[in-house]
Amino acid sequence: MDNLHDMLHAKLKEYFGFSSFKGNQESVIRNVLEGKDTFVLMPTGGGKSLCYQLPALLMDGVAIVISPLIALMKNQVDAMRTFSQHDGIAHFLNSSLNKSAVNQVKEDVLAGKTKLLYFAPESLTKEDNIAFLRKIKISFYAIDEAHCISEWGHDFRPEYRRIRPIMNDIGPAPLIALTATATPKVQFDIQKNLGMLDAAVFKSSFNRPNLFYEVRPKNDAVREIIKYIKQNEGKSGIIYCLSRKKVEELAELLVANGIKALPYHAGMDAATRAKNQDAFLMEEADVIVATIAFGMGIDKPDVRFVIHYDIPKSLEGYYQETGRAGRDGGEGHCITFYSYKDIQKLEKFMQGKPVAEQEIGKLLLLETVSYAESSMCRRKTLLHYFGEEYKEDNCGCCDNCVHPKPKVHVKDEMVTMLEALKGIGPKFKMDYLVSLLVGRMTAMIKSYGHNSTEWFGAGNGHDDRFWGAVIRQALILGLIDKNIENYGLLSVNETGERYMEKPYDITITLDHNYDDADSDEAAAPAGRGGEGVADAELFAMLKDLRKKVAKQHELPPFVIFQDPSLEDMSIQYPITIEEMQNITGVGAGKARKFGAEFVKLIKKYVEEKDIIRPNDMVVKSVVNKSGNKVFIIQSIDRKMDFEDIARARDMDFNELLTEIEAIVNSGTKLNINYYIEQAVDEDKAEEIYLYFKEDAESDSIDEALEELGHDFTEEEIRLVRIKFICEQGN
Repeated sequence: MDNLHDMLHAKLKEYFGFSSFKGNQESVIRNVLEGKDTFVLMPTGGGKSLCYQLPALLMDGVAIVISPLIALMKNQVDAMRTFSQHDGIAHFLNSSLNKSAVNQVKEDVLAGKTKLLYFAPESLTKEDNIAFLRKIKISFYAIDEAHCISEWGHDFRPEYRRIRPIMNDIGPAPLIALTATATPKVQFDIQKNLGMLDAAVFKSSFNRPNLFYEVRPKNDAVREIIKYIKQNEGKSGIIYCLSRKKVEELAELLVANGIKALPYHAGMDAATRAKNQDAFLMEEADVIVATIAFGMGIDKPDVRFVIHYDIPKSLEGYYQETGRAGRDGGEGHCITFYSYKDIQKLEKFMQGKPVAEQEIGKLLLLETVSYAESSMCRRKTLLHYFGEEYKEDNCGCCDNCVHPKPKVHVKDEMVTMLEALKGIGPKFKMDYLVSLLVGRMTAMIKSYGHNSTEWFGAGNGHDDRFWGAVIRQALILGLIDKNIENYGLLSVNETGERYMEKPYDITITLDHNYDDADSDEAAAPAGRGGEGVADAELFAMLKDLRKKVAKQHELPPFVIFQDPSLEDMSIQYPITIEEMQNITGVGAGKARKFGAEFVKLIKKYVEEKDIIRPNDMVVKSVVNKSGNKVFIIQSIDRKMDFEDIARARDMDFNELLTEIEAIVNSGTKLNINYYIEQAVDEDKAEEIYLYFKEDAESDSIDEALEELGHDFTEEEIRLVRIKFICEQGN
């Protein structure tokens, strides 16, 4: 056997220039050379493609490689050709080739020059391709990205499920299936579908020790991203967004802030996409902002950070995308911005799909939520998901391990949860069990009659987050099972039964609460989120100045600038009118009208104190943040009814008022008298107006309601307050 070892090493050096194999590569290759079916589970960067490329060069006949991505095929074929004297060594057959190119490929294959022939699954099903393949000797079939076979995987492609029947049709040959991400469930699904349940399975560890995993609440994410990139100047990174629109916007914003960034998504033409990808590989650009379409088959070893602006739809997707960082074993920082609102958005997107697919999609999403909100070691959670046990208590390389939350003892609560789960039986999901324990009456609990059992409210001393953490801990410790086949139903297993008989001490850390996180759209002033901390001394000075300016104009101070704006000024230190326009709640009108004195004061303060100003002043996005703004201003100019404006933009009345307030607070003048006349009683309107002019300490609606009494509604007060700010402030 040692002769084979020497021969393989010699060929590895000769063809690929490596002096040793990585991980399982050698054992996989031996198995393929012996003509046995082989299943390879190897995380990105582990050297999957070598597992079929080397044996293909050594064996008799042609290896048929099935891969879903045309770009990836082209990369691999180009790479293979650099290892060989003649170009015919590797070819692909797909829709991008014209007739004469196809004939050239077939000639090379029939002449015995070709060792690897790549197909997209769609091309494999074509009649003339099948007839052609019947004529040649096939050394083996390789199925890359095999998770595409499983509807439980993160990238299901129905045509992948037809591969086995087609192979039977062409003629038998050994099979190697390869994937970089598969949960135990997906692995079984792949093997079953390909008829290779008795294949030798080679599994590499999913642990990437050099990656730092971190989840942050999504407030003011754009500013945090700019700040992070500025602090890591010159390093390569990828930022993932879910929508093409967000990719374009974010890339534009980064460029406006002096960052070399380029967009990449499937909606761009192929030439631009290729150009941007090359610029990133050649380091002419530092950052690529992309949808998940990016990065497949990109072997850039020194990507130093991967940021998820939007949370991915599944943990497989998350693992794949974060896996693009630190391929060379060096630093790789993975930051994800999480807000539950995003999850709700993703659930909405699923609504048109078949029910079974929706259920699977929701389950994959729940796993992502569970990962994000849990304060357990991120590595432990991630590897457990892929069926691997991580034994360390502290990985030292994720936010939860570096900043651990205090631990809570939960022995009795664990028993309560297990007894309740055993009591209701294995037919329910996590959220049902949590509702039962806290005693929340839902239609489902009522219909099962569980509200009259001893378990209803048995855990009402704790909240949902507490019970979520207990159940997750029970899953990690293997006390309960989650039946993935049946959409995540929970059941107590033997280990759990033993625990109930003989409980021992268990500690958990409570889940993170990201619910208070404001999304970017709400753009919380950085002083109350992010890492920006307001300069208290400057803040006090600005408040005094605001009082003085307000007195000169005989206006209440909040009409000049609101508190969040002053707070933002004492973080950003704007020293020109232009910079002033980038402050939360300050538009061009307001900056021109009141900005001069504030800018003067800040400039003097910065010079005296020798302050280094943050460069991450988020430049106002190049395009207006929402088409709504322009539409609303034009509609009000045309004296359109507010209800109609709201309906046209699919908003409720409250949302419309909030938009109008934002427009007005940043200094744009609107005349809404026509609407107030029909919506608010004249005397009432006058009283509200006077209140804001004479008595109001702040622009708070609650204070106004208290002062004015019960006859007034919140809506009336908001409408008149808008009129007041327009007439007095703008």
